[in-house]
Amino acid sequence: MDLIEKAEIYVTNLFKDKLSPLYTYHNIHHTQQVAAYTSLLAKEQAASPETTEALMLAAWFHDSGYIIGIEDHELKSVEIFKEFAQANQIDEILVSETEKLILSTDLRKTPKTEAERIIRDADCAHFGSTDYADISKQLRTEWENTQNKELTDQQWLEGNKLAFTTWHVFHTGYAQKNWLTQKERNLEEINKKLKDMAEEDKADKKKDKKKSKADRGVETLFRVTLNNHTQLSQIADSKANILLSVNAIIISISLSTLIPKLDSPGNAHLVMPTFLMVLFSVVSIIFAILSTRPKVHRYKYDRKDIEKRSVNLLFFGNFNEIPMKEYISAMEEMLEDADYLHQALIKDLYLLGKVLDRKYKLLRITYNIFMIGIIVSVASFVLAFYNL
Repeated sequence: MDLIEKAEIYVTNLFKDKLSPLYTYHNIHHTQQVAAYTSLLAKEQAASPETTEALMLAAWFHDSGYIIGIEDHELKSVEIFKEFAQANQIDEILVSETEKLILSTDLRKTPKTEAERIIRDADCAHFGSTDYADISKQLRTEWENTQNKELTDQQWLEGNKLAFTTWHVFHTGYAQKNWLTQKERNLEEINKKLKDMAEEDKADKKKDKKKSKADRGVETLFRVTLNNHTQLSQIADSKANILLSVNAIIISISLSTLIPKLDSPGNAHLVMPTFLMVLFSVVSIIFAILSTRPKVHRYKYDRKDIEKRSVNLLFFGNFNEIPMKEYISAMEEMLEDADYLHQALIKDLYLLGKVLDRKYKLLRITYNIFMIGIIVSVASFVLAFYNL
């Protein structure tokens, strides 16, 4: 068994036994891919056998430090490799070269030698991979699991775009020739997603703005309509009160002035006209009272009506029989549901309209009776004096 095979077995077992499953990206699968890319690049870049051996050892051990932790994992990887090298009596020159290559995978450093450029391109080959999106998700999940980095989709894509356009470049000729085109496609896909997100965000804001305007329009509609209903009700009550006052005055004058004089035989012709005038005034008062008299349909409480949302919670004649706790709970539920609230307001408007309809019908009858009564009474008095 050669040295590279021993390294592969050693690292595989190390990750299997000691690496946390929270590392969804920096695991044995990533290490195997880096080793495969390193072998490919070493061959294509015509690296010497000695350099290739150091590169392969570095590829297998470069992320082994993750079994200890994320911070300065390159240094930890070097220490793990030293233990392996000592156990396998590896030549000091090869050990030294391998350690340098492991440390060069630190993304904050710029590769200086051809070997360092090879290991860096192999470690970052996913930038030019058709599987970049899936690999990126693995890294995002790892960050969430191990570093509590909770990023939105937009923040994650912007971070990816920054990596593509600032610090990452392919260093070797093979990578530039074969992976750069796919990298550009991956960047285009990121930009497209960011653009789509921006358009969706813009559309959502526009939709929210329209919804806000619509909500204000609905509020204005209900406010104006309820105010109109209230004013119409006040007008009807005012007209009814006028008729009550006028007819009360007529009856009062009749009782105090005309009726006491009817006992005289000379005033017998005034009995019928006076009787008709008083009669029509009394009937007018009755209908005027009916038009202003409150009419409340008492609601018999049923829990199922609240659950079905069939009871009008805005009308006191409906909710006065509901226990306070259940009424508060039902109102809170209604306030949280815009559709439910609008339906309740619409029902309340409808019921107010029905009350106004009844009030104005009775008021119209009252005015007709008063008008007819005045005409009939005056005509009776005229006929009575004429016959006299």
